[in-house]
Amino acid sequence: MAEESATEASATYESATPVDLVSTLARLAHGRFDPTTRRAPDGALWRTTLAGAGPATCRLVQVNAHRVDARAWGPGARAALDGLPALLGAGDDPAAFAPLTPALAAAHLRHPGLRIPRTGRVLESLVPAVLEQRVISSTATTAWRWLLDRHGTPAPGPAPAGLRVVPDAQGWLRVPSWDFHRAGVDPGRARTVRACARVAHRLEEASSMSPADATRRLQAVPGVGPWTAAEVAQRALGDADAVSVGDYHLAAAVGWALVGRRVDDAEMLVLLEPWRPHRYRVIRLLELGGQARAPRRGPRLAVQDHRRG
Repeated sequence: MAEESATEASATYESATPVDLVSTLARLAHGRFDPTTRRAPDGALWRTTLAGAGPATCRLVQVNAHRVDARAWGPGARAALDGLPALLGAGDDPAAFAPLTPALAAAHLRHPGLRIPRTGRVLESLVPAVLEQRVISSTATTAWRWLLDRHGTPAPGPAPAGLRVVPDAQGWLRVPSWDFHRAGVDPGRARTVRACARVAHRLEEASSMSPADATRRLQAVPGVGPWTAAEVAQRALGDADAVSVGDYHLAAAVGWALVGRRVDDAEMLVLLEPWRPHRYRVIRLLELGGQARAPRRGPRLAVQDHRRG
């Protein structure tokens, strides 16, 4: 049930099965200091989004294993809370998931409230995924914070200081090339962000498509490949089967967790095949169980500073 005014709304989500707010929404944040997400000392989770009529700030509180209370502020408050069930994984059905291995069974037992979220906001997930292409995570998350600090908008309502709302498609198109440069984003990734923004209305339609059709729609944009499309599917589309093929560390981590050795992408897909259509769920459970970590033997990716020259 929900209560609302023009710019403020509240709602309660109650699930018949457990739902864990933190583990379900953890992967929506891009870096520990993502300016669109904040974990408050009182345990509340704050996040911003562009929904419906405009920006919204949401405060989410885990009341018990089955209930999350939410309040939202801003022009998009009502639309944001209309999407609360999907955000918390109401459309995700793990009932048919079979862990198959003792380690996965243990992780599944320890995290019964893990759900795959569905934000329904494609561009919001697509831009940070593009920024994360071919660079180490610290480079990408620094760029994300820099761009939002300068081109995002302050979060509406009583939000924690520094919380920002992402630009809309036109806002991304207005970011000058020199600001991408100052953020440490190379021209190739900047071009891809702009290409996505130009066809944002077509990309948002992916949220109502089948996973295969949504992937094709996303990859029709130059610069968006399988890895980027999978990262978006995991967040915006609630796809419990999307695997980020091409990730620098993922295959080795999955191989180490499942068979005790490093594998490449092709072998990783073979290993994950018995869990289709829950392959991403397996990856999340391995992460939460602390098993998706291969020993560091290979070279570290060098930090690239594209602002030089």
